[in-house]
Amino acid sequence: MIKILVVDDDSDILKVLSANLKLEGYNVVTAENGIDAYNLSMEDPPDLMILDLSLPDFDGIQLCRKLRKENNDVPIIILTARDSVSDKVLGLECGADDYIVKPFNFLELNARIKSCLRRYDTNSNLEKKESIKFGSIKIYPEKREVFTEDKKIILTKTEFNLLLFFVNNRGKVVSRKYIKNNIWKDKDIYNWSRTIDVHVNHLRKKLGQYLNIETVAGVGYILN
Repeated sequence: MIKILVVDDDSDILKVLSANLKLEGYNVVTAENGIDAYNLSMEDPPDLMILDLSLPDFDGIQLCRKLRKENNDVPIIILTARDSVSDKVLGLECGADDYIVKPFNFLELNARIKSCLRRYDTNSNLEKKESIKFGSIKIYPEKREVFTEDKKIILTKTEFNLLLFFVNNRGKVVSRKYIKNNIWKDKDIYNWSRTIDVHVNHLRKKLGQYLNIETVAGVGYILN
């Protein structure tokens, strides 16, 4: 059974979300602060986390950054009342996979949960291979690990999926819309073009010496 960790300091929201998610067949665990959420995610890792930003100890952004820094790649959906573009970009840049603004419709949230869980089946043909060699980069799909000249490169889940996507489409010009439809799928509540650019820049910073992702003006990108 898929386990979802819901983190929110509003007990009413926790009750409503838990009840609805359980009706959908999920195993639900809850936390009302960042410390408890962190401990739960370490002790018995969930399959997905729904995370509020405004928490009483350290906020959702700090928790997300801490998890990603420790190479914890649990899918994270931020669910918050903060609706500014800067907050959305910050949430995605710190490693979250999706961003939903309160008040929200549970049907939409459930659809995004399913989309987020499906997203990690991207490039399924590549995932079946024990390892993939691309120049000086060696990718281990099952372990979700990346090495360059025997040095391990830490990528978030989204960055890893994006890398596999580019390798699978190497030599082809891929539009931002095509990337979105394959990696981010149905998200439409934030500027997804900006989100794609941010994650591509992250890949360039981490693998730029070994990975030549070129921008095709007005269209998208190409991996040469």
